Amino acid sequence: MPEIAQNIKQIEDQLQQKARLIAVTKTKPTEVLEETYQAGFRRFGENKVQEMTAKYEVLPKDIEWHMIGHLQSNKVKYMAPYVSMIHSVDNFKLLKEINKEAAKNNRIIDCLLQIFIAEEETKFGLSDEEAKEILESDDLVSLNNIRIVGLMGMASNSDNQEKVRLEFRHLKTLFDSFKTYEKGNVEMRELSMGMSGDFLLAVEEGSTLVRVGSAIFGAR
Repeated sequence: MPEIAQNIKQIEDQLQQKARLIAVTKTKPTEVLEETYQAGFRRFGENKVQEMTAKYEVLPKDIEWHMIGHLQSNKVKYMAPYVSMIHSVDNFKLLKEINKEAAKNNRIIDCLLQIFIAEEETKFGLSDEEAKEILESDDLVSLNNIRIVGLMGMASNSDNQEKVRLEFRHLKTLFDSFKTYEKGNVEMRELSMGMSGDFLLAVEEGSTLVRVGSAIFGAR
């Protein structure tokens, strides 16, 4: 599939170094990831811990693994030794679990707070207020093995570009307002928003990380 390398190059040209690309490799067989790796690409995003860990075990160790799917506390221990960033932190209990498992592995794990910005009921995430409560929590300071480095959000699955743009813009405004909480283990530098259908809009609105699957690998 020489088109993988071609597609990655095309997307990166469109990003113009304003945001970094994460190749969403969920459900893709290891051979496809190997090919993507051979094309010189190193940032992979997965939805399920079990699948990500199975791939981690057989693939080169310089891959940057991003957990982008909904995460259960009891699965954190499996990826704590290697995960590069967790995009989907949607409660304080989960943050504490990540901290505990990171400490066991003598690591500091970068985390993003997932904010609910879409209209669909099925999407996970914190409200603006819940995210603020986490950042204001006295307990946060004691979590020495995590670092909150930004926010993640998924816009509505809609053809209405203006609606999607406003959802991204809302997240960027929230992200900027949270810079007042920067200290210790809080450092607002990453805004993970934008997927295959809307990543250009997301970048226009300030995204620093885009999560792209079908535009690289074709529709599932």
